[in-house]
Amino acid sequence: MMKLITNTNIEHTGRRRDVLSGHAATRQLAAAAAGDGEACHALGVAYSTGAGELRDLIEAHKWFNLGAMHGHEEAGWCRADIAAEMSRSEIAEAQRRARAWLGGGLRRAA
Repeated sequence: MMKLITNTNIEHTGRRRDVLSGHAATRQLAAAAAGDGEACHALGVAYSTGAGELRDLIEAHKWFNLGAMHGHEEAGWCRADIAAEMSRSEIAEAQRRARAWLGGGLRRAA
């Protein structure tokens, strides 16, 4: 299993910016783009377990949803778990992002 490498940079303006970096992260995103459910699940875990303000449930839901669509059973369970913490509008946004990813609109994790 590939490991996701995540660096978080705080810009001088105080805004948070997540940056996926390194060859492992590139491979993770490439695997997700190729329909690898495990890679999608790993990206969902990275976003769902971020520390404090780094946690992004919308992105996590998107990746868990994509992982479940590609046959990763645990991704479906994780998606259901975090959905309990999300509003309807957040879930709808996560679903829009997943559709955009599938449609080729956004082949990136942010």
